[in-house]
Amino acid sequence: MPGLDHILRNRVLEQLDRNQNVEDEVVRACVRREVCRAGREQPLSVQERQELEETVFNSLRKFDILQELLDDEDITEIMVNGPDQIFLEKKGQIYLYDRKFASEERLMDVIQQIAAANNQIISESSPILDTRIHGERVCIVLPPIGIDHPILSIRKFPKEPITMDRLLAAGSMSEEIAEFLKKAVEARYNIFISGGTSSGKTTFLNALTEFIPRDQRVITIEDSAELVVLGIPNLIRLESRSKTLEGKLEVTIRDLVRTSLRLRPDRIIVGECRGGETLDMIQAMATGHPGSLSTGHANSARDMLSRLEVMVLMGGNADLPLLAIRQQIAAGIDLIIHLARLRDRSRRLIEITELNGMENGEIRLNRLYRLKEEREEGESYQWVKEGELIHCEKMTRAGFSTW
Repeated sequence: MPGLDHILRNRVLEQLDRNQNVEDEVVRACVRREVCRAGREQPLSVQERQELEETVFNSLRKFDILQELLDDEDITEIMVNGPDQIFLEKKGQIYLYDRKFASEERLMDVIQQIAAANNQIISESSPILDTRIHGERVCIVLPPIGIDHPILSIRKFPKEPITMDRLLAAGSMSEEIAEFLKKAVEARYNIFISGGTSSGKTTFLNALTEFIPRDQRVITIEDSAELVVLGIPNLIRLESRSKTLEGKLEVTIRDLVRTSLRLRPDRIIVGECRGGETLDMIQAMATGHPGSLSTGHANSARDMLSRLEVMVLMGGNADLPLLAIRQQIAAGIDLIIHLARLRDRSRRLIEITELNGMENGEIRLNRLYRLKEEREEGESYQWVKEGELIHCEKMTRAGFSTW
């Protein structure tokens, strides 16, 4: 039925008063009438009628051909490289979608719909937008920055939060490590989660929040609200804001970290440190907010330290001596958990490293656990304990005699 859905869409639009707020039920009834009319003009099976009705309705009131992908809970990423090329990630594998937008104008309609839903601007003069729809993270790039076509990427998150039990069942870590992390979170160790893109940092961070005692006051700070912290009654969720259509001023992650310090939190959770907020976060960890958590992009625990130094310098702190920055990092962060996505597409914990003070101007690292890959009889993984926790004071104060 090539083109029939677009013909029916235009027929429905001709019948609707675009100046009125028309209810979805009215639109769907109009679509159904046109589909029935089309069925009299050419033979259509019951299934074809149902699919046609859903397609036309989605193009009018939802996100066109993307709606089916948004509704599929197995899909984790939608990548639109222009109207004719859509890729999706499903269960760790990337596929080319077999449907296309009717035109670049239809793709632009969907993009403007996403921006308008969040009261934001996307145009040739402001061609990049980071936003969200229904809790999913969205990045949009328009021409001329996107050279050939408008680009749209949607990162989807599970409707139900992934718990530590689910991570264990998926083989992301061992039970021994999960028990150690439970004690570390309860004992209020400051933890930083590192990893590459799509390595599961936010998911792992969310799972760690299960271990936070329920009587504590927690503040989460994110670019796009993705964390689902359960069981914490005294919870405040903050989200940064880009400049809006009404010209409201931008509110950055750094603004929110500084504001959170005046809201009497027991713990601060920053979804991801990317820039100047890094120094504020590290100082908060070191000066009265133990047990705080955050994530960052890096290829290893050691690389994460270098990235933290760069991010502190990016925040207008270029006059700070490197030694002073390293001392702040060593004083603020207790543990780095590094994650990675492996060749088999699984996401696993690669290492846990303790920060052990300074020596000769460098931060000393004490690796506690690492993932060992065995390939003798097929590909398998196991976690090896390489060291003992050196700084045990917090564990002792929390009443843990073993860890």
